[in-house]
Amino acid sequence: MLDDFFVRAILAALGVAVMAAPLGCFVVWRRMAYFGDTTAHSSLLGIGLGIVLGIDLTIGVAAVTVSVALLLLAMERRVGIGLDALLGILAHSTLALGVIVIALTPGVRVDLTAYLFGDVLAVSVSDLALIFGLAAAVLAVLVSLWRRMVAVTMDEELAAAEGIPAPLYRLALVLLLAVVIAVAMKIVGVLLVTALLIIPAASARGLARSPEQMAVLATVIAATAAVGGLMLSLYVDTPSGPSIVVVAAALFVASLLPVSLRRG
Repeated sequence: MLDDFFVRAILAALGVAVMAAPLGCFVVWRRMAYFGDTTAHSSLLGIGLGIVLGIDLTIGVAAVTVSVALLLLAMERRVGIGLDALLGILAHSTLALGVIVIALTPGVRVDLTAYLFGDVLAVSVSDLALIFGLAAAVLAVLVSLWRRMVAVTMDEELAAAEGIPAPLYRLALVLLLAVVIAVAMKIVGVLLVTALLIIPAASARGLARSPEQMAVLATVIAATAAVGGLMLSLYVDTPSGPSIVVVAAALFVASLLPVSLRRG
C-alpha cells in the first residue's frame, strides 16, 4: 500500500505530464528547446522575487516566466543579434540575478536543490488542486486552438494567407509554455522542466503519423515516465525529478528502435 504523500506525488507528476507533453510537440516542431530552457532558468528569479515580496512562490515564478516569454517574443525580430544569443543572455542573466536576490535576502535560507531538481514528494493537496486546475485550463485552450496553432507552426506564411493571425497564436503558445514551466518547476525542478517538455515529444515524433497522434503518444510517454520515474526513486532511493527524466530518456532510446527498423 502506497503512502498518501506518494500517491499525491504520482498524481501531481501525471498532471504536469499531461499538460507538458502536448505543448512539447510545439516546442519540438518549432525548435524552441532553448526558449523553454530560458524561461525555466528565469523561474529562479521568480523564486527570489516571491521571497522578497512575501508572495506565493508559484505566483512569483509565473509572473517572471510570463514576463520573460513576452520579452523574448517582442525582441525576437527587433534585435541585431541571433535568437540563440539572446536566449543565452536572458537565461544566464535571470538565473544569476535570481541567485543574487535570494542570497541578499536577510534571514532567508532556501534549499535551491529542491527548486533545481524538484521536490515532488512534498506536494500538498492544495498544490495538487492547482496543478489539475491549470492542466484542465491548458488542455481546454489547446483543444480549442489546436488546428490553428498547428497550422501556424507548420507554415506561418500559409496560415497568415488563410487569415490566421500568426502573432496571436505565437503569443498563446509562449504564455502556455510559461504557465506550464511555472507549475512543473514544483515537480521536476528548474533544470529539468525543458527535458519533460522535449523528451516525450521527441520520442513520439518518429512513431506518429499525424500531429494529433504525436500529441497523444507524447502524453502517454510522459505519463509513463512520470510514474516509472517515481517508482524507480521509491525502490532505488534516487531523487524523484532526475529519475523521471532518466526514465523518459530510456523511453526515447527505445522509441528509436522501430524507427531504425523501418529505415533499415
